[in-house]
Amino acid sequence: MSPAENPPEKMLFQLGLRRRGISDQAVLRAMEEVPRDVFVDPADRDAAWRDTALGIACGQTISQPFVVAYMTEQLQLRPEHRVLEIGTGSGYQAAVLARLCKEVLSVERFRTLADSARQRLVKLHYDNVEVMLADGLALPADLGVFDRIIVTAALPGIPASLTDRLQSDGIMVAPVGPPNGRQTLVRITPTADGFERRELFDVRFVPALPGLAREM
Repeated sequence: MSPAENPPEKMLFQLGLRRRGISDQAVLRAMEEVPRDVFVDPADRDAAWRDTALGIACGQTISQPFVVAYMTEQLQLRPEHRVLEIGTGSGYQAAVLARLCKEVLSVERFRTLADSARQRLVKLHYDNVEVMLADGLALPADLGVFDRIIVTAALPGIPASLTDRLQSDGIMVAPVGPPNGRQTLVRITPTADGFERRELFDVRFVPALPGLAREM
């Protein structure tokens, strides 16, 4: 078959994102440039460019590409931004963020995931990403505040421990809802009276848990 009859998977990957409404050219370019096949388990490499979530170590997942692109687009990132990510996972979302902002601090509670993501990101020369092994819901005070916050695990509600980290003109995007029920992706922005909450669409994420994981 000719290339026109059998387009490369990455071409279909990009086309799928555009068809589903991703329009930010910088986000589309970042999604194209980050090699998702490097961030999935070797057994899933053939499925890396499909728009589907895939399992990774420690019972966690790498989110489907559309959700990664959509959450990234909602952050409205600028090159000078400092971004906090809660839930490193494989490091894929952090790599996408790294192409769009100045600095990413990605926090992971599983040592296995933190170590492998850090090695992967270093190998790919994402030098503006720091992976920290920590409880993402109880971060050290000396980390300061962030222009943007993204949470890649489901929260039962938006905790003050995260909103307190957000700059006055910041944006936070997170899935909110019970671990085994309906979750909604929400966008939080500070206002003079508190925070504005905008519900986006239903999603399914693994739950955000407190503390460091003991066994992995």
